[in-house]
Amino acid sequence: MSAGVHNFNCEQGSTFTRTVTVKDNAGTVRDLTGFTAKMQVRRDIEDSTVIIELSTSNGGISITSATGGIMQLSLSSTQTAALTLGGVYDLELVNSSGAIERLLRGEFVLDKEVTR
Repeated sequence: MSAGVHNFNCEQGSTFTRTVTVKDNAGTVRDLTGFTAKMQVRRDIEDSTVIIELSTSNGGISITSATGGIMQLSLSSTQTAALTLGGVYDLELVNSSGAIERLLRGEFVLDKEVTR
């Protein structure tokens, strides 16, 4: 299965939450029981500096319905207020054996805040 392409818009200073439903190529919801997930944002794909890291281990990603294939990505308003730039990201799913599958990739666009 190839990674889907989706661009996220993040408003600086606002709470960022996005719900992702994982489906296979046939459109069937995938069971996420026993899976973890991780996502990193970097200025560009070659950059060694991670701007944002979300994962099931750090609480930035939560699998809200394993059998429903649903996960939630989240950043607090304090976290987004600290952001100064966007970049590129990918979101990966990791099974219990450690095999990694890239689910999504794209731009993480930061819409800068005026009211501070």
